Amino acid sequence: MLDTVPGRASGLLGFLSLEELGDDLFRGWCHAGLPLRAFGGQVAAQALTAAGRTVPEGRTVHSLHGYFLRAGDTRRPLDYAVQRVRDGGSYLARQVSASQDGQIVFTLSASFKAAEDGWDRQIAMPTASGPEELPDLFGLWSDSAPGDLQQVCYAEALELRHIEVPPGQGTPGLTEQKLWIRAAGTLPDDPMLHACALAYASDLFLAPTGALDVERPRALRTEPSSVYVTSLDHAVWYHRPFRADDWLLFAQRSPTAADGRSLAFADVWSGEGQLVASVVQESVLRQLRAATP
Repeated sequence: MLDTVPGRASGLLGFLSLEELGDDLFRGWCHAGLPLRAFGGQVAAQALTAAGRTVPEGRTVHSLHGYFLRAGDTRRPLDYAVQRVRDGGSYLARQVSASQDGQIVFTLSASFKAAEDGWDRQIAMPTASGPEELPDLFGLWSDSAPGDLQQVCYAEALELRHIEVPPGQGTPGLTEQKLWIRAAGTLPDDPMLHACALAYASDLFLAPTGALDVERPRALRTEPSSVYVTSLDHAVWYHRPFRADDWLLFAQRSPTAADGRSLAFADVWSGEGQLVASVVQESVLRQLRAATP
């Protein structure tokens, strides 16, 4: 169980916490996304946390790009080494390598900037049922799979409500789903923490959006999966200030799947209708078999 692993913390703040080992070097523990495989959203969020530790006040992250290279082992910590690539007048760049036993598991490039005035436009927020009208997804998951360790971890960190878009009612070839997500409990006011919380949440159901034409529903599973899905790379652009402990609508869509891969997008909206972030992810999508990428 979680509490038997040395150094393991719980809850979203604990999942994002890092130990400082030296100059620009940090260590963290991850919970499972699959059995004994570190949850990719937590690895990305911890890498962003490490990068943020090296950035002065007044600069906020506006984009991140990450590659998942190997499966992280949840029985051992991950070490995050930060490289200070550029410190400019407006923009700062950082690169982070997450490693275990000398092998790189994940790489992250992140860019930070000072706030400035400029044009402000966006498309209209899509229509969606409010979160108060929907059941607690993790509660349903707990009822259908009691004791599921992944569900326990996710429920410690997040609250989630799922809106499934019925198949055959949208654009041909496009798969879609919408989710309301917020941090479980109130977070401190640090904008960097809220950005890292969104990074954690953004990996949770984006890859499965690309599998909705072969498996439905994916958000709440009561039977074994028939496909192998895992993240290859992940990108987030942050547009406007937000709080991750307020409800955020993740409007997710996948326009293509081919060559054993799928591509998925998410527009992230505040409850007030502000487009706060955009997410893109490419994932492996295969019929379930023993082989891994």
